[in-house]
Amino acid sequence: MCGGKPAGIFIIHIMMKHLDLKKIRKGTSLFMAALLAAGLLGGCTSGGTGNEKEPADLSGAEQGGEAAETEAAQTEAGADVGATNEKETEEMEELFKNIKPAKAVKEIGDHNPVMTQRFGADPYALVYDGRVYLYMTGDDPMYEADGTLKENNYSNIYTINVISSADLVNWTDHGTVYAASDKGQATWGANSWAPAAAYKNINGKDKFFLYFANNGNGIAVLEGDTPYGPFTDPINGPLISRKTPTCAEVAWLFDPAVLMDDDGSAYIYFGGGVPTPDMASNPGTARVAKLGADMISLDGDPIPIENVKYLFEDSGINKIGGTYYYSYCSNFSMTDEAVKELGFENGEIITMRSDNPMGPFELANPVLKNPGFFFGKGGNNHHCMFEFNGTYYIAYHSRILEEKMGMDGGYRSTNIDVINFNENGEPAKSKGTREGVAQVGNLNPYDTVSAVTLGNAAGINTVQYGETAVKYGSGDMILTGITDGSWTGVYGADFGSEGAKTLKIKVRGNGTGAIRVSLDKLSSSAVGYVKIDKPGNDFAEVSVTFDEAITGVHNVYFLYAGQDYELLEWKFEK
Repeated sequence: MCGGKPAGIFIIHIMMKHLDLKKIRKGTSLFMAALLAAGLLGGCTSGGTGNEKEPADLSGAEQGGEAAETEAAQTEAGADVGATNEKETEEMEELFKNIKPAKAVKEIGDHNPVMTQRFGADPYALVYDGRVYLYMTGDDPMYEADGTLKENNYSNIYTINVISSADLVNWTDHGTVYAASDKGQATWGANSWAPAAAYKNINGKDKFFLYFANNGNGIAVLEGDTPYGPFTDPINGPLISRKTPTCAEVAWLFDPAVLMDDDGSAYIYFGGGVPTPDMASNPGTARVAKLGADMISLDGDPIPIENVKYLFEDSGINKIGGTYYYSYCSNFSMTDEAVKELGFENGEIITMRSDNPMGPFELANPVLKNPGFFFGKGGNNHHCMFEFNGTYYIAYHSRILEEKMGMDGGYRSTNIDVINFNENGEPAKSKGTREGVAQVGNLNPYDTVSAVTLGNAAGINTVQYGETAVKYGSGDMILTGITDGSWTGVYGADFGSEGAKTLKIKVRGNGTGAIRVSLDKLSSSAVGYVKIDKPGNDFAEVSVTFDEAITGVHNVYFLYAGQDYELLEWKFEK
């Protein structure tokens, strides 16, 4: 369908408009190896589509012939071109007839977890320039020598995953910040756990700051010029360590959160752990400090946040309606009497309120029960509350991705759901879901859309593209790992009333295959095919002109055949 009307199917012809060759990181990740082991990559079968649950309004675009020829040439060759298109269409239909889409690790139409190509835990949200950036601990599966999955002990984590979205359902992959260890920027630290992010205009330029924990022994800070880096270490050492006043006695010196207040001042919240069993009800290990104007130093000593009942970990901070809300995860030592008295349970997200960013804080409300309550598999509970376009959301991690992958090792992925508010205008009990949140606005298909902008996908990988991303881990990314049955999709592209007449895609590689474009559902009839025939080492532009303009709001799916080719970006034009 094109703007709701039937149209012919045409093969896309490739126009070679070469770009400079850039390097990418080679190799297949352990995450992709896990997908292979779980049978979540597609291939040839006798038919069927898989993925029975699909949204009702998924669409793409009709494909037309190349518009570079003159009118005279088109008239002279028209019959031959039409015959060729018809023949190639039949060939493509035959090719895809026996290709089954790879099995998705989240149902089509569900929005949680927000990312499926990698794990990502301990989410932290930064809202900047109309987008939400999520920073997540880079959980990476660990295996015994015989291939048996190890329990996640977090010891191999030195990266921070970054994705962003303007609508909370289509997420662009910005890669993995190489944050710590000899492979990262903070070479003095072993790990990069539980990131927090902030930005500030300094000397007329927005600067971005990424805080994270060196396991449980201190807080690091990196800085960059964009929300996705590249990030570097400006102080070559910890911002907060056990040598920092009042911090030696903090059991777990980790889990930072940062508040940018209305007056331009900034505060950092951190800490956790239970020093001894008899201190479980009031561990005394939460801290707050004012950050220096440069965001990479402290303006005074940290002070304890007092009377944090049954603190475990996971600092959070928000200013809502003039009130400061500190939030945390409760520990797992609560008695039945304590649960009844305080109104919250083990491993639950709790808020405290104050009229001062440094406290004192008083107990407010429970916000989110342990992920095990909603999804069956529990564990630690880590969150971040944020406001976007007038609505408050909570990002948190769960184990639903590893469950779908047939794994059971405590590897975590990020969800987003809406925060409920009580009659007093305070964050209150909310619900974790697989469905996630509604799309906030529509995707603009007339912008250049990165091929790693994904509403859902299966059987694909993403890798760094360009020298900067390869060196620092984050930045430009491309879609790779394509095999028979791989697919990608985006939700809610608004083509408007005038509509799109052209689609351009950039592809490179030495392989052959095709891309099947479908509307409304992954399993719906194809509206076009992109033939891939060894485009070469540089990205080549695939251009198509439609018979009829595509109008209205649609979702777009691409199903892939073949291998050894990669996608950079795509764009519709009027």
